[in-house]
Amino acid sequence: MVSHSVWIVGTSRSGKTARLVEQFCNWVKSEKQYTESFYTKKTGRKKTGDVPEFLYLKQTEPGVLVLAANDDNRRELGDIIVTSTLGKYPVRAKTPLGFFQDEVILFWPLLINSLNLKAQFPVRLRPETEQELATKLWRPQLDEEILRMAGVNESRLVRRILDLLQLAAYSGIPCEDIAQILAKGLGENTTTLEPEFLASLLLDWRNWCLERGLLTYGIITELYSQHLLSDRHYQQHLTKRYQAVLADDVDDYPSVARLLFELLLDRGAVGAFSYNPDGAVRLGLGADPNYLEGLAERCRVEILNGPPPESLSEQLTKQMVELVTSPMVMLSLPKTVHSIQTTSRAQLLRQTAEIIADAIQSQQVQPEEVAIIAPGLDAIARYTLVEILVKQNIPVESLNDQRPLISSPVIRALLTMLALVYPGLGRLVDRDAVAEMLVVLSRKQPPENSSLLTPNSSLSTPPSALSTDIDPVRAGLIADYCFVPHPDRPNLLPVSAFERWDRIGYAATTAYSEILEWLEQQRSQQELRLIPSPISLLDRAIQRFLWNGSNLPYEQLAALRELLETAQHYWEIDTRLRQITPVETTPHTTIIEFIQLLRRGTITANAYPVRPIGGARKAVTLATIFQYRSSRRSHQWHFWLDAGSPLWAKGGAATLFGAPFFLRDRLGEPWTAEDEKLAEEQRLQRILTDLLSRVSERVYLCHSDLAVNGQEQIGPLLPLVNACVTVISEANVN
Repeated sequence: MVSHSVWIVGTSRSGKTARLVEQFCNWVKSEKQYTESFYTKKTGRKKTGDVPEFLYLKQTEPGVLVLAANDDNRRELGDIIVTSTLGKYPVRAKTPLGFFQDEVILFWPLLINSLNLKAQFPVRLRPETEQELATKLWRPQLDEEILRMAGVNESRLVRRILDLLQLAAYSGIPCEDIAQILAKGLGENTTTLEPEFLASLLLDWRNWCLERGLLTYGIITELYSQHLLSDRHYQQHLTKRYQAVLADDVDDYPSVARLLFELLLDRGAVGAFSYNPDGAVRLGLGADPNYLEGLAERCRVEILNGPPPESLSEQLTKQMVELVTSPMVMLSLPKTVHSIQTTSRAQLLRQTAEIIADAIQSQQVQPEEVAIIAPGLDAIARYTLVEILVKQNIPVESLNDQRPLISSPVIRALLTMLALVYPGLGRLVDRDAVAEMLVVLSRKQPPENSSLLTPNSSLSTPPSALSTDIDPVRAGLIADYCFVPHPDRPNLLPVSAFERWDRIGYAATTAYSEILEWLEQQRSQQELRLIPSPISLLDRAIQRFLWNGSNLPYEQLAALRELLETAQHYWEIDTRLRQITPVETTPHTTIIEFIQLLRRGTITANAYPVRPIGGARKAVTLATIFQYRSSRRSHQWHFWLDAGSPLWAKGGAATLFGAPFFLRDRLGEPWTAEDEKLAEEQRLQRILTDLLSRVSERVYLCHSDLAVNGQEQIGPLLPLVNACVTVISEANVN
């Protein structure tokens, strides 16, 4: 390839991704010309139309690595590139961590030899399983005194320690050096645990996992950066496979990504990188934008000047930043910025939803042109906004709404079913759980033209759309009179055990009898060991009572897929652990632990996404700041919820403990209160610049004097609320 590496700098929506794709197409064109010339020299003939294109491209074994900051962006970027080149060029689109994981698994035999590991296929641990196993391993050392010194509960402390391993791996720091980094960064801080103690726990954990072939994101990244990247055999394979690398939004990449890029560039590959100085969405969560920016020295820099013409960025950014950084400045914001002010947050949520509904119904704006953005979205806010808008027939799409699986009635019903089939689980089921199970498992099939068939419906599907043969009242009666609690064998009696069973009605009686008959069949098959695993039983129940040839609502489908994926992963890990260190437990201990894990709410419904066919769904977007900025979306109208909240300076995402210590330009340097203040100011400026680049017509600042807990809200955006010319308050709305 004849082109040189390119470093593309621009603000949000300035055309960086389009320029990346354009650069790739230029590479393809240059490569085509080169291979045509190569073919002519080798054969003495010119290229003709009947010669397949891949014969020319094959001369130099081409390959392009395409990276994006997150999975949604990866799919979109991959689709754009494949479409632009008509699928004629070999492209591999991944996220940085996804690429590291694939490479570690692909070259696992190489790591077995170099690290003297046991020859077994690696299994990746999910974060929730990682935390559970680490807790069991460390529990003897995490006594009450340790927890008191840490000032957090056991679960939070374990997560915090595991995050240190991940941060170190992302930074390219070996696990053995974590103690040194922490000791230097924490100094004489006596409110935290000893760095040597934390590092020893992590070393024990890493070695324990490697002995069993278990991989976490932190261990994967460390194996890749510390062992694979420095291995000459791997380097040869890597540089043969990829002649070029395209990386979008590298300001959200971990430090080790630069090590990969530099290796490829050193071996003759070309690169195109896009960088957003107002991005850094994942700063504090493992990203290191300053270190990645150092790659610009090896590239030809292209600066895409100016914000997108259809955004409010040029009009508002300077004024808003000045108001936030210098609150005493007397400025008035233009009429494109409105404020909604109430006393209580409940009033604010209701009023915001009503204003959106009125604007949509009056055709001022379409649902897909509206976004509600908040620093944090609690369940009450989500429910209130969705409930009001859905009643007005306005669909709502919650971005990445990761509610615990156990919050879904369908999941709770399936877990209750497990407890009724397998022995020894009686203490995990009660009368209310049985009643809920009967309601869920007796659902009727929705009509074919039901709104439930709308893909990606999220929270916008009204619960009343579902109908069942056993309503909650009849289910309660059946559970009261027919459920027999027992610690080992809880049981359901025939409906005739209820003296007035005629009150149940024909439809409910028939549905209950079918459920009872199915449970008895599964019990007898379980006793005869004809059910391979609880995963098979879950699948049977889904096929019999929930799926049954129908289309499920999207949120139920996502929850069920995640349940099956989680169960399969959990039993796979359990099987691996029992192969290595057999333990004597009761036959169904694993099922008990699995149900308890779900009930703790640590697993969310976030299965591999199902993308709707066709255009984007016409719905109001509801998201946190972090989710919205990560999605790279834009809208005509923005509603900035809780504008007075202090969480705006945090960016809508908590910074991981110790994250500043592992930034490459300040490794181990202490993080002072002054550093924190400066970081919050810079983060807030980036948020304002980024969000204003993603809105084109109107911004509403939604502020309530009191937060949910009754405290007065005096966050950093309050000067903006006070500077609005147009004020929509309770007085002039009513």
